[in-house]
Amino acid sequence: MKPIETGKAYDQITHLWQRESFNRQNGIAAHEKALGFAQPEGSALDIGCGCTGRFLDLLVSRGYQYSGLDVSAKMIELARQRNPDVCFYHGDICEFNLTQQYDFITAWDSIWHIPLDMQKPVLNKIIAALNPDGVFIFTFGGTEEAGDHQNKAMGPEVYYSSLGLNGFLTLFMDAGCIIRHLEFDQHPELHTYLVVEKGT
Repeated sequence: MKPIETGKAYDQITHLWQRESFNRQNGIAAHEKALGFAQPEGSALDIGCGCTGRFLDLLVSRGYQYSGLDVSAKMIELARQRNPDVCFYHGDICEFNLTQQYDFITAWDSIWHIPLDMQKPVLNKIIAALNPDGVFIFTFGGTEEAGDHQNKAMGPEVYYSSLGLNGFLTLFMDAGCIIRHLEFDQHPELHTYLVVEKGT
């Protein structure tokens, strides 16, 4: 399943993030932990930014210049309506050219949708786009082995992939990054987030 198809799937379910009952605290504590390892301000990129603006609000409150990227055209449309003065990009991170350096990058519940064979090149591209000492937080399926699958848990069929726990850790250590925090934050589910810092 290509990312553009995932974007079209998310176009159909934006209402899930617009409900009054949506938990705007989802992921906030993890981002606050990650920000504890980051520069006090700088440039930030939100990959798979969605439409809620909750990470935008947090990062701007910490002095970051924020940009958002999402493969869903509808998510970007809604994000721009909410924050018309913020820079948002509609695009696929597999193909999107990261032309500037960032001090903080987040990819919360997003890059697990890219093809398995794109996980390594995309993550290496993200690392390359970090400034020295820059911090990256992202979520993944904390499986033992690499793999992928599709399901319809949210309605339309959506694809997921993971390098597996050791696969992700090995990639970042080989790239000279420092592992700052790893947490199975919805245990016993395999939802996992990782905070890494780019070496100098």
